[in-house]
Amino acid sequence: MKALITGAAGFIGSHLSERLLREGRHVVGIDNFDDFYNPEIKRRNIVDCLQNKNFQFFEADIRDKAAMEKHLGDGVDIVVHLAARAGVRPSIEQPRLYADVNINGTMVLLEAARKYKIEKFVFASSSSVYGNNKKVPFSENDNVDFPISPYAATKKAGELICHTYHHLWDISVTCLRFFTVYGPRQRPDLAIHKFAALIEQNQPIPVFGDGSMMRDFTYIDDIIDGTVAAMERCDGFHIYNLGESRPITVNDLIGEIETALGKKAIKEYKPRQPGDVERTFADVTLAAEELGYKPATSIRDGLEKFTAWFREKHR
Repeated sequence: MKALITGAAGFIGSHLSERLLREGRHVVGIDNFDDFYNPEIKRRNIVDCLQNKNFQFFEADIRDKAAMEKHLGDGVDIVVHLAARAGVRPSIEQPRLYADVNINGTMVLLEAARKYKIEKFVFASSSSVYGNNKKVPFSENDNVDFPISPYAATKKAGELICHTYHHLWDISVTCLRFFTVYGPRQRPDLAIHKFAALIEQNQPIPVFGDGSMMRDFTYIDDIIDGTVAAMERCDGFHIYNLGESRPITVNDLIGEIETALGKKAIKEYKPRQPGDVERTFADVTLAAEELGYKPATSIRDGLEKFTAWFREKHR
């Protein structure tokens, strides 16, 4: 199997590339090294992949029709579309950019897949599509017509576009709703990485709201297990939650990071930010039944692994 991965130099993409290469598969990596955060971080993410003869890498933008057609037309069997303009709060400031990258970019890829008759397409969606869903845990059957950020809206739109291409051109599509992924190489702007850095520097942590917001933090290895299973079983049209199904409050998360680092945090409470959902909580029953998905990493174990990587990186 030859897999094309967009966003291959990112946090999830680099881990997925490494996993597939370890299994002896061929990987075509695409990334445009967007400057949303330091591109050098992403370049370091794929240093090991670049040493593998089964890894081809191309610096390109998913909105570039000619480039996408060139790379998808080169014997690719499956597309794993991870690339996106990420972040809830920045999407409120730049909604047109988020729509262009996340919606138009997905359209370009699906059109290339249709043109070259690529039968399998895995799309990285997000738990943000659930908005402030009152029912917990969140199920794939819940109504997701009420996103509360442009980012969430673009992910819902991506799922709808994927279904359209499945219906019209029989492309098998699996949409994966990721729930707050963390672990080694996590983006520096995300909570766990940001909080750890601030604690180490003896700087205050910004806590938006009263710290009671809950997130279903999911360790990267569990996400990769679920993604690989989805690739292997990509047939028809499906949507799956990939989460840990054990949400934790922001205050309790900070306490766990303090334990992992052996240092106390300085908390600075601020007003809640627009676009932030109150909680995320994945019902992973369907993924367990149909993908064999079994998240196994507790937040404490995951933070120990993250902290070991974090301190090694900053040594």
